[in-house]
Amino acid sequence: MDRILVGGDIPVTLRRSARARRMTLRVTRAGGEVVLTLPSRASLAAGRAFAESRAEWLRNTRAGMPPLQLAEPGALLPVEGRLRRIVPAATRRIELAGDAILVPEHRPAGVVVEAFLKHLAQARLAPACDRHAAALGRGFRALVLRDTRSRWGSCTHDGRLMFSWRLAMAPPEVLDYVAAHEVAHLAHMDHSPAFWAATARLRPDYARQRAWLRAHGHELQAWRFRG
Repeated sequence: MDRILVGGDIPVTLRRSARARRMTLRVTRAGGEVVLTLPSRASLAAGRAFAESRAEWLRNTRAGMPPLQLAEPGALLPVEGRLRRIVPAATRRIELAGDAILVPEHRPAGVVVEAFLKHLAQARLAPACDRHAAALGRGFRALVLRDTRSRWGSCTHDGRLMFSWRLAMAPPEVLDYVAAHEVAHLAHMDHSPAFWAATARLRPDYARQRAWLRAHGHELQAWRFRG
């Protein structure tokens, strides 16, 4: 993908989209990457002018983004909503011990922690989805974990549920809300009043958990597990 420099110091990634009807600028919530999406017929000059006209907004928005965090020894990483310090130790596999997350001392900490979070997310999401699906009287075909940036979960028309494994870093009740949200889509493939009513039946306090994600989700996205 091409890149341009806007305002003298802001790198902007260019993307072409046949489906885009207008130019859009987006600042990712993890790291503050700026993406300019251009319709197929839009010229590069027009795109540059569009981005330049919003240079000050881009600068202010990026300044308010949390810095990237590297999962390395000594870092305080959230695990199920609790901050734990990554500590190399003489252990063969990762362990939780009080406020520490012990990782094998001769293995790359970030890679090991990422694998642990994926396993933890699977272990928490699978029973949560089973429970909510049973309460709703619906079944799902598969549960898939990914590292998505734009959404915490999704549900396809054929009953496949997808979740971000980064939910393992969120408080358990937040993870459970996302599971309930996507399971509710098995009955309502929209965000209609009926959908939210179904979500409320599965997770009565969903509004509080949804608000937590909106306020703190970008902090989870800011973590990097590979240098």
